[in-house]
Amino acid sequence: MLASAMGDRAAGAVMGALIGDALGLGPHWYYDLQALRRDYGPWIHDYTTPQPGRYHGGMRAGQLSQAGLILGLTVESLIASRGYDEADFCGRLDEEILAKIDGSPMGGPGGYTSQSIRDVWHKRVEQRLPWGQVGGHADTTEAIERALAIAVRFAQDPSALAAHVAANTLLTQNDDLVVSMTVAYCAVVGLLVCGHPFDEDISGKLMALVKQGVLPFHAVTRGNLEAPAPGQPEPTRAGRFASPDALLSPAYMARAAGDPDICIEPAWKVSLVYGMPCAIYHQLPAAYYLAARFRGDFESAVLHAVNGGGQNQARAILAGCLVGAQVGLSGIPERFIDGLEDGDDWVARATALAKQVEA
Repeated sequence: MLASAMGDRAAGAVMGALIGDALGLGPHWYYDLQALRRDYGPWIHDYTTPQPGRYHGGMRAGQLSQAGLILGLTVESLIASRGYDEADFCGRLDEEILAKIDGSPMGGPGGYTSQSIRDVWHKRVEQRLPWGQVGGHADTTEAIERALAIAVRFAQDPSALAAHVAANTLLTQNDDLVVSMTVAYCAVVGLLVCGHPFDEDISGKLMALVKQGVLPFHAVTRGNLEAPAPGQPEPTRAGRFASPDALLSPAYMARAAGDPDICIEPAWKVSLVYGMPCAIYHQLPAAYYLAARFRGDFESAVLHAVNGGGQNQARAILAGCLVGAQVGLSGIPERFIDGLEDGDDWVARATALAKQVEA
């Protein structure tokens, strides 16, 4: 049993992401929405089996993709280490993923192997480079999909959250913009686990942490993005992301979700508004929108994420984590846990990590 609402939210964030991953397994990467409806009907409402010859062909409904498996090993590393231990994480990734793939897109654990993990395999296995020299330029959410567990673990320590998430991201993706957007998303997760609502005030709370020197983003504005005062010194840029813009986006998405003059109906069409591709700048706005619109309705958030097609698996992972962090494990419908392969075991792991957050 979890002792607090915070623990419930922490476990909900982890389980929400895992459930989102498994929901996206069958209908993953349909950019032709007519083909998606042909194969899965007008509305996907549960776990589905991938069609033969597609990205996760041969797998079963309710199983995790490789992204979900990597998230799972991140959770296990955090539990075993009682925090973030980079050597432990890297060792697990070497043994449980890199040793079982061959650098090709298909055939590894969980079906499809992402670009960033393929890049890492070539550098680690073929070139025998050490960790710290294997990050690539993939512009996707692949690091977020595992680092969200680090955000949950360090929700009450945003400075440590930012440092550990950035370090973990750089292991596989070294583009500064991707790293800053990954840290920003994880900072949002931390606030939600701590009980803050996903509303248009969320970016102001993040910016307050920047002003306090807690989050490592460069900013010169005052108050509500007002001009610097005359004579105001230049903040040090050392160790800071170039701008705070990645922290400002969530509030705009929340505002759009609550604005009666902005109509995205049905909500799955958010994928058409912000874009169906894999890149982080398409994925995050859609996930933020769904998380704000359905902040108390886990089922609607993840199902609209999945039914939007394209890179719907990542969209469902990200939205599932954000809404799971708001409704808590207790607010996730039991059918999603029952249908997830080894669902009870994953709940046990999510609960074990949440207890560290409560401590």
